Amino acid sequence: MGNLFLHSIPKLGVDSYSLIPNVKIVERGAISSKFIEIGIYELTQAIDYVHSVKYGYNSNYDDPLILFKENKGTCTSKHTTIARLAKELNIPLFKNVGIYKMTEEIVTGTQEILNVHHIPYIPMIHCFLVYQQKRFDLTEGNLNGKNRVIDEFIQIKQVPPDFSQKEEYSWYKEVLRSVVLKLDEMKGTKEIEILKARQKGIFLLKSKIV
Repeated sequence: MGNLFLHSIPKLGVDSYSLIPNVKIVERGAISSKFIEIGIYELTQAIDYVHSVKYGYNSNYDDPLILFKENKGTCTSKHTTIARLAKELNIPLFKNVGIYKMTEEIVTGTQEILNVHHIPYIPMIHCFLVYQQKRFDLTEGNLNGKNRVIDEFIQIKQVPPDFSQKEEYSWYKEVLRSVVLKLDEMKGTKEIEILKARQKGIFLLKSKIV
């Protein structure tokens, strides 16, 4: 599945999990086994559990069980965990990544970065789940450093659960060059300025997590 524009994928709140089939969790891999081990036996119960886990940056995103080991997770580890479970259970609930426009409205403190690099926003990555063209964000309501839910994206892409950070960054730069830098509001902006701003944006977000 290629890149999509968000208007084709409406977002639904965390109270809309009833739209996802509440299948029984059977042991078919590391993730399903772990949920059974901690006493969770249904898919929507697992989704509720992951949503309730404290928002926090993990030490190793290549470890499929890192959310359980550290009892915290970001949009990456939360959605990866459920996407892995869905894959093990053969449910078409997929992880997607999207690039959004980070501004002062979304994250307090962003404007200072924008002023330094002379750009209108910082293109940043967020991820979520999609089931039958409906979008679910397991970080909605979490204390994630953002002032509101991300509901608009420049571009999104369905990815496999094990989509690595290296692959994610490669896709980010691809969209940066093929889409973002060609937008009118970014006219004259150099790629390096956006990459520097992105790094500062990551530090800003991390600084807001207790």
